[in-house]
Amino acid sequence: MKKSFFCLLALCVFSAPFVAKAQYESFHHEGEFGFQLGAAHYFGDLNPDKKLNRPKIAGGVFFRKQINDYVAVRLGANFLQLGYSDIYEKKNEFQIRRNLSFNSNLFELMLQGDFNFFRFNPSNPDERFTPYLTFGAGVFNFDPYAYLDDTKYFLRPLGTEGQGSALYPGRKQYSSVAFAFPFGVGVKYALNEKVNFNFEITHRFTTTDHLDDVSSNYAGITAFPAGSAASLLQDRSYELGPRIGTMGNQRGFSGQKDQYITATIGVTFNITTYRCPTAN
Repeated sequence: MKKSFFCLLALCVFSAPFVAKAQYESFHHEGEFGFQLGAAHYFGDLNPDKKLNRPKIAGGVFFRKQINDYVAVRLGANFLQLGYSDIYEKKNEFQIRRNLSFNSNLFELMLQGDFNFFRFNPSNPDERFTPYLTFGAGVFNFDPYAYLDDTKYFLRPLGTEGQGSALYPGRKQYSSVAFAFPFGVGVKYALNEKVNFNFEITHRFTTTDHLDDVSSNYAGITAFPAGSAASLLQDRSYELGPRIGTMGNQRGFSGQKDQYITATIGVTFNITTYRCPTAN
């Protein structure tokens, strides 16, 4: 009798981990849906040194389909704001005199692949945390604007670098739609079987140099109607002294596309299914 008791006790002790493992693996992590909120920052002709001193709001919603315990595909829609001004520059005399600024609202649609460093299974307390990499491609809409005498002007229709002017027949109006290629890192933690928390930093490389409406050379004041908003916004150096925006002078650097980055905190809700454990 005593021998049977100890055999049963040993069986329970040694088989418990395998039973628990089978129980955890019977819950299959299908994916997640949720939202994220954080900050965005612009890098480009008005911020060539990639300073992080003027963040703006960013947020979005997404769905993540789990392919296996390590790989997932994500579809997301995001809204963010970007903006910068030459007045934030303290050393570069050209930027200080140029005196340009912009703001823009962006709407993104992104398709990304997520790759976990560790196996992620929210139902298993030992597999609820992982760092991950993410990268992909997407499309976004933008429309830069600036203020003049407290009036808001969208810059793209004004052709501030001579787009549409008879003096520059080769300069066409740039598109307000461009592609972005995100690359980022993050960490994810399952608070329980249903809810996850994540923190992510993602950098976007883009196909446009006009996020800030600044790209190449000054068109010169003669390319615009005298006293028009386009004339006053294409070269704002007059607000600080003599104009520097003569025809052909450098206004931006067209050899590098604009970029932006986001840092967000997200909350997601798990989608799970139950599968009977196999004999193996």
